[in-house]
Amino acid sequence: MKNNIGKRGFASDNNAGVHPEILKEMISVNVGHVTGYGSDICTERALSIFKEQFGSSTEVFFVFTGTAANVLGLSAITRSWNSIITASTAHIEQDECGAPEKFIGCKVLTVDTPDGKVTTDLIEKHMHGFDFEHHAQPKVISITQVTEMGTVYTVQEIKRIADYAHSRGLLLHMDGARLANAAVSLNVSFREMTTDAGVDVLSFGGTKNGLMAGEAICFLSQGHSQYFKYIRKQGMQLASKMRFISAQYIAYFHNDLWKRCASHSNAMATVLADELRKLPGINITQSVQSNGIFVVIPREVAERVMQKYFFYPWNEKTSEYRLMTSWDTTEEDIEGFISLLKEEL
Repeated sequence: MKNNIGKRGFASDNNAGVHPEILKEMISVNVGHVTGYGSDICTERALSIFKEQFGSSTEVFFVFTGTAANVLGLSAITRSWNSIITASTAHIEQDECGAPEKFIGCKVLTVDTPDGKVTTDLIEKHMHGFDFEHHAQPKVISITQVTEMGTVYTVQEIKRIADYAHSRGLLLHMDGARLANAAVSLNVSFREMTTDAGVDVLSFGGTKNGLMAGEAICFLSQGHSQYFKYIRKQGMQLASKMRFISAQYIAYFHNDLWKRCASHSNAMATVLADELRKLPGINITQSVQSNGIFVVIPREVAERVMQKYFFYPWNEKTSEYRLMTSWDTTEEDIEGFISLLKEEL
């Protein structure tokens, strides 16, 4: 399955291809010579669209990867003596190979959560040592929307965390790798759950929702992006042919392509979850609020099914697995998966 080109599974929305409308836009800008490093009309248009989506004061910088978006965005608002507080399941703790500690140089402090969502009560244990030189100074709370557990923060929950952070002189960072799925789940605009909710810095992703490559670091509150162009360059993330990242976002926002893709992947997760609930010995462990399903499957059954429909284990001790749907998942994919799972059970 891992090397079976053309076959769709449920391992990750990263595994899906590029949406045809994204490819079409990239081809359309592949004409003639254009000034590099973002000094082109395509990038200018993309940046203006972000301002339309998130607010006129938004400052946006494109990078290649989600890791770069998180790490460089956080590096702009921290110093080496600071700490970043996040969920123990967060990407910056579990999936960035220690990049925040290496490139930012500050501590990452975690809280354990049952559903991937941090709360002010959980954060409180790290709220000490302010102005004490022997203690790393808390500076940023980082949340993920959609969380790594497939759950979604409500707008009110985000506002509560933002108010809590700001009242203590902290900033709020959001890892928005699946922000489109959250917007669809909540039926709100991007701005409502970011800028208007008090988020200061946003890592905005699209590669899990139909883009080829390229993420956006969005500074939503003023005063944090002044020197970021130098941080991006030193971080080796300044694209010379920037227009090919920019073009993707022009297509992504045009006619709400982002919403169509995310709506489909969320809907497919709901269909898959409904079918899984009908099977004996299968237990869904988290609320299905986006395009991720966490499910307990007997290990020997899962291992056989994975030979045809690959997916990842989440907790091997409890035989819990993660299933992800994508913008291109079909009902036929789900029918085939469920049929095979039934046979193996």
